Amino acid sequence: MSAFRCGTVAIAGRPNTGKSSLLNKLIGHKIAIVSPKAQTTRHTVTGILTTPDCQYVFVDLPGYQTRHMNVLNRALNRQATEGARDCDVVVFVVEALRYAAADREVLARIPAAQSVVVAVNKIDLVKNRLELLPFLERLQKEREFAAIVPVSARKGKNLAELLRVVAGLLPAGPAAYPAAQLTDKDERFFAAEILREKLFQLLGEELPYRCDVALESFKQEGRLRRIEATVWVERDSQKPIVIGAKGELLKRISSAARKDMERLFGGKVYLGVWVKVKRDWTGDERLLRQLGYR
Repeated sequence: MSAFRCGTVAIAGRPNTGKSSLLNKLIGHKIAIVSPKAQTTRHTVTGILTTPDCQYVFVDLPGYQTRHMNVLNRALNRQATEGARDCDVVVFVVEALRYAAADREVLARIPAAQSVVVAVNKIDLVKNRLELLPFLERLQKEREFAAIVPVSARKGKNLAELLRVVAGLLPAGPAAYPAAQLTDKDERFFAAEILREKLFQLLGEELPYRCDVALESFKQEGRLRRIEATVWVERDSQKPIVIGAKGELLKRISSAARKDMERLFGGKVYLGVWVKVKRDWTGDERLLRQLGYR
C-alpha cells in the first residue's frame, strides 16, 4: 500500500487564465471569487482537497500584475512570487493556444528547482483540436516541466489526471487538516470576498480595480448573521457611480452579495453596505495592511 501524501500546491499564472475557477472545480465548492475581468484575485486563498491517499492544500495566488502598477499591485506580485516559491508543487495555468510574454514573465519568477506542472486550461474552447498538439510541443521547449496536462476547469475535463500527476510529486506524510475542512479562511473573509466579487461583476471595466471591501462588523444573532461593510473608492467622483441613481446600483450589488452569502453560510444574512472615499488607497501602505495586503 502506498504511503499517504500531503503537500502544498500553488496555482500560478498570469491573470484571467482560470486559476480560481480551477481551484473551485478541484475542491468541488466555490471558495475563490471569479469574474470575467482579469486580476480579480487579490488575496491568497487556500483550498483543501482530501482523498483516501492524498491531501492537496491548494493555494490560489493572485495573477502577476502588469496592468496597474502601484503599492497594491507590488504587494500582489510579492504574494504571487513568494507563494510559488514556498509550495511543494506549482500548477502553472496557461490558456490553450495562448502563451505570450506575460506567461513567460510568471514562469521566470518560479524557481528553476521547483516542480512545475502545466495545466493547459480552456481546452473546451479550442475549435480545432489539431492545433493543440503543436501548441503543447512548443510549450515543452519553455522549461523542463514535471508534466503538461490539458484541462477544462469549466467542464471539469481531465482534472483527475491533473490530481494524479500532482499527487506523485507531493511528499509522503500525514494530513495537515481534518478531512472535512475545505479552506483555512473564515466566514468574515468570504463575506468580504463575495461583496468584492459583485463589484467586479456589476461595475464597469476600470472602477472595480479602484474599489476594495472592509468588514466593519460580523455578528451572529441566533441564525442571523449581521454584517456591516464599507466599500472604499479612491475619488469623490467614484462614490456616486458605485451607489447609482437613487441608490439602485448599490442595492443590486448588496442584494446579489447577500444572496450568495446566505447560500454559502446556510442561513439568513443582513448586509449593510456603505461607500466611502479614501483618496489613493491603492498607494496607502497603512490602509493596505489593514485590508490584509502584505
